[in-house]
Amino acid sequence: MHENLSEPVLIVGCGYLGRRLAERYRHNGAAVRSVVRSEESRATLAAAGLDSLRADLDEPQPPDLLAGGASLFYLVPPPAQGDRDSRLRALLGRLMGPAAPRRIVYVSTTGVYGDCGGDWIDETSPVDPGAARAVRRLDAERALGDWAVASGGQCVVLRVPGIYGPGRLPVERIRQRLPLVRPEEAPFTNRIHVDDLVESCVGAMERGRSGEVYNAADGHPSSMADYFCRIADLTGLPRPPLVSLAEAERVLSPGMLSYQRESRRIGNRKLTEDLGVALRYPTLESGLQACLAEEARR
Repeated sequence: MHENLSEPVLIVGCGYLGRRLAERYRHNGAAVRSVVRSEESRATLAAAGLDSLRADLDEPQPPDLLAGGASLFYLVPPPAQGDRDSRLRALLGRLMGPAAPRRIVYVSTTGVYGDCGGDWIDETSPVDPGAARAVRRLDAERALGDWAVASGGQCVVLRVPGIYGPGRLPVERIRQRLPLVRPEEAPFTNRIHVDDLVESCVGAMERGRSGEVYNAADGHPSSMADYFCRIADLTGLPRPPLVSLAEAERVLSPGMLSYQRESRRIGNRKLTEDLGVALRYPTLESGLQACLAEEARR
């Protein structure tokens, strides 16, 4: 894969995905800088040899990120309240003129499609977010499009479902024996391995068409119960108890319930064919095996 290593790479919001993305670029010789909110996060990245800047995007005067001409990945979630991403909007207002990055890749959510009744969807499907968090994500996508027009910069959106990877498996929840909706009543859910999402981010930055949206999923949806039970089997833990959808309304947490109220199957043809991303872990089986192997090496 050809990458333009002459441009600085700026990763705003360098958490689980951002750190692996930073290491990916650094391994290939790019100059990478990460932006994090806490001093603890900055120190953690510094200990790993990653250049980072501590900055609070919610401050009245957003920080100067020195983003002019950079390849910028924006991985910060929206605020927890409201229907707009005021955090991203404030930052975009400062990324104009000489301060404008060459391109912004924004990691959004497939939740912007809302409940699709289990249908297969692609990037041409209408957006109809039901959850408040997805409404804010859609606002961020639109703000980014407006910024591209006003600044002359480029933007690409990746719509992402659940991310799994080493150190990010729900093993503790399985140990707690928390219930799940039984497969025959459970909605379809979608996932992508974090390393495949890293490659999707790189592909979007280097080859994506400005203004385009790409669904970054592995293309093999299943139910949440299937996901948890596979992990339980691979780790030697008892499978979680399964309940009816009606009982789930009484025993599941509000957060888990919100994911049970939407069902969709995410196609990834545009990601793999148009963007040219070759998934290392196109199936959950291969991805989970790789996760456990990496955790064992650690």
